[in-house]
Amino acid sequence: MSKLEEKIAAYTAEAKKLNLSVDEALIASVTKGLGPSIFNADAETIAASDKAELARLKTNFLIKKLGLEDSPELDQAIDDVIEQVGKSNRNKYRAIVYALLVKKFKKESVYA
Repeated sequence: MSKLEEKIAAYTAEAKKLNLSVDEALIASVTKGLGPSIFNADAETIAASDKAELARLKTNFLIKKLGLEDSPELDQAIDDVIEQVGKSNRNKYRAIVYALLVKKFKKESVYA
């Protein structure tokens, strides 16, 4: 099993453990799209308490990658997804958060 496949399996297992309804294929596509950042422990997770990181997530992922318009709805979606993953959960994996946001905005076509 490659390192990428190991990461995808870990993220899928974490999503199942948290009872998140995320398709394994979507997690795999998002994980591949994240590239080598998933192998960096700091970049692999999201610091939900860091406002600058959440702003980058909104700008670089939701607006640039998914092509969404900037609005308060984006901030609310980020908050909702962080709540789903668990505010106290130390492992807010970027791949899972991104997959949930893709699903929330019905932008699966970006990763098709």
